[in-house]
Amino acid sequence: MKDWLTVQDYLFGVQDVGDWEGDEEQVADRMNGIYHAVWDSIPADLTVEQINFLMQDIWDQLRGSDALLLADEEELTDWVLIHCRQYYEQCRDEASEQDDEPAQQFDEDEY
Repeated sequence: MKDWLTVQDYLFGVQDVGDWEGDEEQVADRMNGIYHAVWDSIPADLTVEQINFLMQDIWDQLRGSDALLLADEEELTDWVLIHCRQYYEQCRDEASEQDDEPAQQFDEDEY
């Protein structure tokens, strides 16, 4: 499903990040760098909905946080990638649980 999207669908322009008291360009650049790192780590089997959720969740986690400007860029990216790996594992766990559930039998009497 990742093939249906491109990282450019998620990148920020200066006008997209909101008011950062003159640091909007730095915030947009940092978020775009983070998104590029995340994009490279996204498994091919994630659905479009899961990818959309993840990318929005990253912004939600960092939006308004001074860490976006003050943290070391490499450390911030590493934190985000750990967050993503946890999300990927959660998605795989949910998928395997669904695979383990028995298929519902069609009961003609219900209709």
